[in-house]
Amino acid sequence: LSLSLSLSLSLSLSLLTEMAVGGMLRALQVHRASFSLQRTAISRLISTLVLAEHEGCYIKSSSISSVEAAKSLGENNSISVLLAGSGSSLQEAATHAASCHPSVSQVLVADSDKLKYPLAEAWAKLVEMVQKTGGYSHVLAASGSFGKNILPRAAALLDVSPITDVIAISGSHQFVRPVYAGNALSTVRYTGESPCMLSIRSTSFPAPSETRSSAAPISQVDLSTFGEDILNKARFIKLTSQESERPDLGNARIVVTGGRGLKSAENFKMLEKLAEKLGAAVGATRAAVDAGFVPNELQVGQTGKIVAPELYMAFGVSGAIQHLAGMRDSKVIVAVNKDPDAPIFQVADYGLVGDLFEIIPELLEKLPEKK
Repeated sequence: LSLSLSLSLSLSLSLLTEMAVGGMLRALQVHRASFSLQRTAISRLISTLVLAEHEGCYIKSSSISSVEAAKSLGENNSISVLLAGSGSSLQEAATHAASCHPSVSQVLVADSDKLKYPLAEAWAKLVEMVQKTGGYSHVLAASGSFGKNILPRAAALLDVSPITDVIAISGSHQFVRPVYAGNALSTVRYTGESPCMLSIRSTSFPAPSETRSSAAPISQVDLSTFGEDILNKARFIKLTSQESERPDLGNARIVVTGGRGLKSAENFKMLEKLAEKLGAAVGATRAAVDAGFVPNELQVGQTGKIVAPELYMAFGVSGAIQHLAGMRDSKVIVAVNKDPDAPIFQVADYGLVGDLFEIIPELLEKLPEKK
């Protein structure tokens, strides 16, 4: 009798254990399926608003690079491009935006005299209004003067924290950005409320060569509730620009940069002649800009423009850490400096220790005229 009870109890316990384990496995499978569906739902909820800068009738390449970055946020990402301004050139720019990238889902156009100039106050209010209407999960802008001017103010209005200078996207909420003047990379995970706001380094997301075969739809933003008080907070005075036949510094294939070693604005003309022969853009260090050799718009570095050309030539540039942060991603770096211990040689692919006032004239003599 004792043996029979023992066997019965053992079988009952075995059966109960098997049922419990089976139940746990089924529950785990259901949980996994639920988690998979949840992840799929999250990926489907990704929608991105790209703040686009236009010049005349065309979208700037840096804004197209922001669209390219938005594509990396996940599959089924609906990407809207926001343009603001006034007049016929804005509508022509919208037409260009509608076919500038295969991933563009729609173009939103805010046409108003209040938005004629890209003032941060007006743009930030526009972003807040469009975000509240569209409920986007992400808002992106190129990490230039345009994006850096607007994004922080818009983020404050939306009560979120922006992530700046993103150079890689690992997922919808995980990003890589440089720290310590580009000497280290930090992986950042965004855990805040929507929208996740990012400024993108355009050099890390080259614009694709292909465009949309059919243009994306263009919609006009309803500005009936866009307040008049915005114009009282800031006032546009004037826009100055330097006309040049040379390529834009931020997008040039070749960049020729001068530092304090050039000693004067007059000597920079020698560098400009070299740039003309090479079909290059001219850049400068902060020291050269502060000395008054060239205007601020030519500054390359952490507080200037970030460039990544195929060829970067540095003359009389010592290689301060702030300057290196703006050009270290260049494909080929050539440095000329009379100081053999200059930090620029640590990142240069080719270095020449010598007097730039002898080397540049020799280069000018040997290089053929640009046709």
